[in-house]
Amino acid sequence: MRHILLAAALIGLAAPVSSYAQDKSDIVVGTITDLSGPAAVYGHAVVNAMRLRFDAVNAAGGIRGRKLKLVVEDHQFQVPRAVQAASKLLKLDRAQVFVGSLGTSQVQAVLPHLRQAGVANLFPMAASRELVHAPDSISWISGSLYYDQIRAGVKWMVETKSKQAICVMAQSTDYGEEVQQAVKDQLAQHGQSIKAVVTHRPIDTDFSAPVQRLRNTGCDLVVLATLLRDTILPMAAARTSGWDVDFLGPSTTHDYLLASAPGGATQGLYSVSSVALPDRATAPAEVVAWMDAYKARFGAEPNAGAIYGATIADLAVLALDRAGGDTSMAKLTRGVASIRGWRDLFGGTLQAFGDGGRQGTRQAYVYQLRGARYEKLTSEAVGYQAGLR
Repeated sequence: MRHILLAAALIGLAAPVSSYAQDKSDIVVGTITDLSGPAAVYGHAVVNAMRLRFDAVNAAGGIRGRKLKLVVEDHQFQVPRAVQAASKLLKLDRAQVFVGSLGTSQVQAVLPHLRQAGVANLFPMAASRELVHAPDSISWISGSLYYDQIRAGVKWMVETKSKQAICVMAQSTDYGEEVQQAVKDQLAQHGQSIKAVVTHRPIDTDFSAPVQRLRNTGCDLVVLATLLRDTILPMAAARTSGWDVDFLGPSTTHDYLLASAPGGATQGLYSVSSVALPDRATAPAEVVAWMDAYKARFGAEPNAGAIYGATIADLAVLALDRAGGDTSMAKLTRGVASIRGWRDLFGGTLQAFGDGGRQGTRQAYVYQLRGARYEKLTSEAVGYQAGLR
């Protein structure tokens, strides 16, 4: 499937975004994302990659003859706006499935509306346990959860790097609470507890005081629940003050853009992700072709958000195809469940949903940012508990 999509994408590199009129054969795909807030760099890239994939599918005839119509709404990373955006997509645009929506709190806030409408939430850019562990869940996650990533990463840091004083710097959001819980639960397995926690708003820009507080506590590892800007700023504050402490974050800190932080502030950052970020110099020809197609279409190199977006889109297309082009909850559930032994174009962890799970995997790789690339430190994907795939 991915080779078919790639070929179709390359046929129409410079083609404009689809603008065909909706008819009864369209599959209306809704997504709520951040296009003008603190996570906009992710939001735009995810949407761009999804457009590239979906337009390629449409150019090749669609899914069982049905074309994909992507309708995007900007929530500015605000929960009330997310609810408004989802309501608009459901009531006015008649979205039949949601794909790639961004933000843990934002996505969780709209689930009751999706559930009432009988609309599935496929592969959001959010990875909280609440999305997939609820008995009445209507969501599926591509890759691993923040909780699983952080537990695996903390376990590796304790056992490999002998960390003994672990602190947390987290957004004061559901995402931040999820990371804090993961650190707490994993440290309990090692007879440790969190040394200190500092929280901040996603829009905060001054990290001097919280960094100093953690330094005074004597942390030897700071676990992050951050995005891009609030990863760079505290690391820069630590380096400026002469504090050479290690930082570890989940997949939200696994992005090319962090490599270009001023003064090399983010160098040495450890991240845990089930997604691989390709290096053009060593990437397979099909990955380089995709990178070229993305740049030709959108005028920019693909970042991590684009990689996630392409992976999400591929999985969504596969699930819809397996469902026979039917967007009903029952058919989509069977379609997703039929996906086993699947690996994305870029070489991420092996994913499977066939055992009834709603996340592709519970394992991830540990990386470290060195220069312009993330070096993989674990040759095999790792978890925090034996038997977790």
